[in-house]
Parts: sequence; C-alpha cells; structure tokens
Amino acid sequence: MRILLTLLVKEFKQIFRNKVMIPIIFVVPVVQMILLTYAASLEMKGIKMVVVDQDLSQASRLLVSGFSASPFFEIVHSTTSYPEAESRLTGDRADVILHIEHQFEKRLYAEQETDLQLVVNAINTTEAGLINAYCTQIVGEFNTQIRSEWFSLDASLRMSSLDLKPSFWYNPLLDYKIYMFSGILVILVTLIGMLLTALNLVREKEMGTTEQINVTPIRKYQFIMAKLIPFWVIALFELAFGLLVGRLLYDLPMVGSLGLLFLFACVYIVVVLGIGLFLSTISNTQQQLMFVAFFFMITFILMSGVFTPTDSMPQWAQKINLLNPAAYFMRVIRMILLKGSEFRDISREFFSLLVYAVLILILAVTNYRKTT
Repeated sequence: MRILLTLLVKEFKQIFRNKVMIPIIFVVPVVQMILLTYAASLEMKGIKMVVVDQDLSQASRLLVSGFSASPFFEIVHSTTSYPEAESRLTGDRADVILHIEHQFEKRLYAEQETDLQLVVNAINTTEAGLINAYCTQIVGEFNTQIRSEWFSLDASLRMSSLDLKPSFWYNPLLDYKIYMFSGILVILVTLIGMLLTALNLVREKEMGTTEQINVTPIRKYQFIMAKLIPFWVIALFELAFGLLVGRLLYDLPMVGSLGLLFLFACVYIVVVLGIGLFLSTISNTQQQLMFVAFFFMITFILMSGVFTPTDSMPQWAQKINLLNPAAYFMRVIRMILLKGSEFRDISREFFSLLVYAVLILILAVTNYRKTT
C-alpha cells in the first residue's frame, strides 16, 4: 500500500508538471463545453428560400407570408421564373425553392385542393429532413387557415377535427442545449479517461522508464493502478466540473440522483481506462496510438447517440453498439439528469458495463504483460 501511495503521489506530480497536459485537462474541456453546445445545434435557422410565385394572388401571398414570418426561413429572392430560382439552388445560394404555379388560388377555390412544389437541397440529408418538416408545418397551418376562413364548411370541419395538444416531458421547452451538453460531457469524460491514459502509458514506453520499473520491486498491478487511478480521479473531477458549468450556464436540470450518476460514472471510467490501457499495449509510439485511438473514438462518438438516436440504427449496427461504452453512458446520463431515473431503470446498463469493465481490464492487463 505504501508503494502504491508513493507511486500515486509521483504520478500526480508528473501530471501537474506537464505543461501540455494541464491545458488539455482543465482549459480545453471548458472551451469545448461552451462552444460545442451552441455550435452543435439540432435546429436550423436562416434557411435560404427562393419563392417562385407565378400566381401572384391573395392565397399565394398568404402562404409566402407564413414562411417570411417563420424564424427558420429567410426569403432571399422572389421571382416568377423557375429556371432563375433553380440556378440559385444549383449555385448554393438557396436551400429550398417554393414554387407556386399559375391558377393556384383558382384551383384552391374551385376544387378545394391544389399543387405546391418544394425543391430542397438534399446534399445534407439531415438538413433536408428538417427543412421538409418546417415546410410541412407551415403549409399545414396555411391549409388550416384557408379552410377555416374561406370555405363554408369551416364549422363542420372545426367540430370534427382533432385538437392535438402535445406535451413535451423532461424538456418542455425543447431546448437543444440541454440535450447536447449532456452528450458533449460524456465525450469529454471519455477523452480524458481513454486518450490521456493511453498517451501517458505509451510515453513511459517511449522514454524507456517501463523497462526500468520492470527491474524494480514494484509489481505490475501497482504500476498499472498508479497509472490508472489519477486519470480516474481527474475524469470524475471533469464530470463534476462539467455539471457545475452546465448548471450555471445552461440551467441544466438535475432531476435524478447525482450520487447514482457518479456511481455509474465510476464504472464507466474504469471501462474507458481499460480500453486506454489496451490501446497502449498495441502501440509502441504516441503517433501509432493516436491513429488507433482516432478510429475507436470516432466510432464510439458517432454511434453513441449524441446526434442521432441509437434506436434508429439498423439492427446489425445496434448489436455492434453493445460494445460501445459511450452509448451506455450517453443514454444513462440523460435518463438520470432529465428524467430522474432510478437504479432499477438503469440496472441493465450498469451491470452490463460492470461486466464490460472486468473483461476489458483482464484483456488489457494480460496483453500488457505479454508486450512489455
């Protein structure tokens, strides 16, 4: 125990003497939490729209006013020429074309239905889906207004229509910053636990101190624990500091138990520390490690559910995602903070991650002994 404590003191001193690691641990996470939370928005504003109004009627003007009043759209140009609008879309000067054809209002009066064309730039499918949803909502509101104000059937339509009043639980204001901040916090804790641990171990290997320690009375488990425990503590500190920043800057709700969250985080950090230890055993230089870690981190982040729900993935991808520890923590941190979930609600993820931690540590320690 005395040897382990001595090694821990040495490791903490070594970490805080490293002029490169200190900013990575304390400065970079704060900048990322502030910038990425606003930058990684799930909303779109300022969508550039070109209106091709070939009807120039009261109905067409009413429809266009619905788009101009929306905070999501910016009408950058109005014309009666569709080829002119298409050239703007091709030249990336517009995101969507609203095409209102001749006799739009006449057909609407005579037949109570008409055609409307929306041409969306779908290079980015996520943006295209959001634009389509926004347009559908505005057109639906226009349709409701026309039916209630212009047609004599409005009374019967009002009586027979369904009055839909959505209730948004856990995030009633649909504030994307709350959703994104918790995901970014998981990514930062993962980076601290996995990447810095692996870099520290590989650095020891490059400097040759690993071979020197091997001929001392220090046991391998003492050396490994001394390398892992400091970053385990630092990662927990980053989580606590991140929650404080989220509370102060974004009014991050903390409905559930913080003790339960930190209990789960303790197990999760052990998993990412084990992965970092394993990556250090298959890398001889820091450059090699960065290439290998880049592959794992990108995969973990993109499949974790930080941007898109994991339930929308194909079945084969969801099965592969069982090996992604970030997906467990990404789901649990939102369940605890936003929903107030209790241990019975996250017990499956907790015990799965506990087994994961045992297996990855056994694999990492075994491989470490073979390669050092």
